[in-house]
Amino acid sequence: MKKIATIFCLLASGVVSAQKLEKIISVEEVTKTEAYLSSDAMEGRRVYTPAIDRAADFIAARFKEAGLQPLKGGDYFQPFAMLHVEPDQVQVTVGSISIPADSVAVLTSLENLTLGPSDSVQVIALDKDHTVTQVVNNFRRGSATNVLVLLDSLGISRLARYRRALGDHFTGPHSLVMIPWYGASPGAFSIHIHSTITQKPLKNVVGVLPGTSRPNEYVIFSAHYDHLGIGKPDAKGDSIYNGANDDASGTTAVLMLAKYFSARHDNARTLVFVAFTAEEIGEYGSQYFATQWNPDQVVAMFNIEMIGTTSKWGTHSAYITGFERSDFGKILQKNLEGTGFTFYPDPYPTQNLFYRSDNASLARVGVPAHTISTSKMDNEPYYHKQGDEISTLDMENMTQIIQSIALSSVGIISGTDTPTRVPSI
Repeated sequence: MKKIATIFCLLASGVVSAQKLEKIISVEEVTKTEAYLSSDAMEGRRVYTPAIDRAADFIAARFKEAGLQPLKGGDYFQPFAMLHVEPDQVQVTVGSISIPADSVAVLTSLENLTLGPSDSVQVIALDKDHTVTQVVNNFRRGSATNVLVLLDSLGISRLARYRRALGDHFTGPHSLVMIPWYGASPGAFSIHIHSTITQKPLKNVVGVLPGTSRPNEYVIFSAHYDHLGIGKPDAKGDSIYNGANDDASGTTAVLMLAKYFSARHDNARTLVFVAFTAEEIGEYGSQYFATQWNPDQVVAMFNIEMIGTTSKWGTHSAYITGFERSDFGKILQKNLEGTGFTFYPDPYPTQNLFYRSDNASLARVGVPAHTISTSKMDNEPYYHKQGDEISTLDMENMTQIIQSIALSSVGIISGTDTPTRVPSI
């Protein structure tokens, strides 16, 4: 706790003393919030369930208590809808070959989809330069044309999984169709697919603290509040995926930071605090959120993901994904000099974590958007398991991480520091 006391002493006092900071971001308050979000009563916070609505209501209430403003008036919810697609009439022919309906996967927002050689269609044959995930993610980020994917033998073996994955989405006017195909690119093709499409509502939770002198420059603090819900019981009979670390810990951090910065109320730049939904099924909450902002006005994004366990370096540490892609991490570390806390570069580069969390949606358009985490991705025993409960977390260390994020961000929110941009993709 001596190192935590050092952090308090080094914090710019503003209108909030170090003593009051300790009271706002305290082990007791952090534990209380974490315990509620990861409790059995939240039933694992799965999307499309009453439980996740209860979590959203709790987050919104905390934003209101902190004195944050709703994003665009009204309440603190940012609603959007996913499209659930159920193809019920499928006729696909390539040359003289008819493709079986159960071998066709489709991503579309059209009830009646008709495509032929005269239409604008990009044909992609999966080879060493393409993977299904890359193709689908590129399409979802905005495609200028329809896409026909020709699956190789590996892709065909995973077709059932792809069909499930494409079931819920939101997309523009173009469609993506997958079919099995060997050999050379096909000649003439004909696609007629009728689907029943229903809307499935979701919502992010957003609160805003307007800037004092640079209100049109935004700094985002985010985490996702959804998890996996209720599943098959494990050996202990536990069926609830509580998601204490993933990502009630990050959501707790966002709530604590919102309360702290609102109490200071000396931020030059506007602060946006957001709890994303639907991260676990495809980062859809952050994808929608990203479409609502001019990325040139977003100065930085602190995305917080799984900070409840100690990092591979132990306490007083965390890592930042994409550390080398901007000077965001260097700025944060500069503001932590003398505290004994260290932000390290991501130690798991082969896992591509920079594009596996909600920061990716804004990073892709150039925002210095990075994820802060401690999760040992090569050895996290409760990741996506029923055992991810508050009893497995180090609450004192988690509290220190949240305090360190507050300290490290001071230069950015005051307008003193501006991180370099991430190359857009």
